[in-house]
Amino acid sequence: MPAGRWPGAQPIREFAAGDLIPGLPDDLALICLARISYGYHGILECVSRRWRDTFRSKEYSFLKCKEGWCGNWLFVLTEQQPDLQWNAYDPDANKWHPLPMMPMINCESIHRGFSCVTLCKKLLVLGGYYLSLTKEGSPDPYKPTVATDDVMCFDPFEKKWSRVRGMRTPRYDFACAVICGKVFVAGGSDSSVQGLAMAEVYDVLEDKWEDLPPMPVPLVCCFSISYDGRFHVIGRNANQLRYFIFDPSDRSWKAVADLWQLYRLARNTTAVLGGRIYAILEEGLKMLKMSDAEPSNWSTLDAPPFVELPGHSRKLQPSEYGFIGLEGKLYLVGGKAVKYDSVAHVFNIVKFNCTRYCDPTGLRVEWREARPMFRSCGTIIGCASLEE
Repeated sequence: MPAGRWPGAQPIREFAAGDLIPGLPDDLALICLARISYGYHGILECVSRRWRDTFRSKEYSFLKCKEGWCGNWLFVLTEQQPDLQWNAYDPDANKWHPLPMMPMINCESIHRGFSCVTLCKKLLVLGGYYLSLTKEGSPDPYKPTVATDDVMCFDPFEKKWSRVRGMRTPRYDFACAVICGKVFVAGGSDSSVQGLAMAEVYDVLEDKWEDLPPMPVPLVCCFSISYDGRFHVIGRNANQLRYFIFDPSDRSWKAVADLWQLYRLARNTTAVLGGRIYAILEEGLKMLKMSDAEPSNWSTLDAPPFVELPGHSRKLQPSEYGFIGLEGKLYLVGGKAVKYDSVAHVFNIVKFNCTRYCDPTGLRVEWREARPMFRSCGTIIGCASLEE
């Protein structure tokens, strides 16, 4: 028997033009390949021409869409990318991928103040405002802020953006959360910089918005916590922090008076994972468990990791990063910090592209390094996670 062969074996070259996977029917082989994460496609397309054509075929995309095998993703947008090109991180393959450019209404403006969520295997980018730019590319202080009701949708199966039904009220810096399979939004500001009390809900399957009862008072600079099947909204009214909870079962708002545990929470430093609220505060990473909307005491877990720079004596603590939960882990992405140059006696802004994660349920919180962002760094202005 020839070396390296076993009884009944056939040379692999005999399968090259026939079987997709040697020894398996093509329909079963297609199912096996469809379970592979998108992050491995680049390498696997080099196996053979047929594998390359299979991964790029409509039949392959249709099967993944039919079974809902979109994979797990972390979507990130930094302020460094005015062309609105999002990056997507695949934790299974530990790789970053640039998404197609998101369509822009006005190429001479930047998009800020939006919210982003994932629902029904799609990424939704809602509302926000467009800020005009000068010829030098900086924000124009003399042009008004224009709120938008636009809602853009990215389909990971078709790998393209599309415009869906817009919100009934243009708004920015508003609360937004996914509850009971629908997108709830409330509060924020409009183009006149007035606070909004209006709320609405989006059914992605019907592509339809419906008005909800307004909040008791308008709130600006809002953010939300999706918890226990209710819509938790935290924002400001006349420089006073207010907290309201909307219950979809009876379509009513409830005011929460005791805010001493929640007044320091912020949009970009708060994440909900496994029935607990995690927040990065001055003391470090904190965990809060809520019961009937009444918060318990904070538990201190660990401080977020510092970043070491070559040739710099002090470790730096990033800010303005992305903080979100995915697959039972907490992720810290990007950010920036101030570095002092002792030679030139000046302060410089350092932008980071690092990706770090931890398991908050372990006996000891240990932060690990993942692959850095692809051609992107700095302040995170949009961050959302999608779990299969």
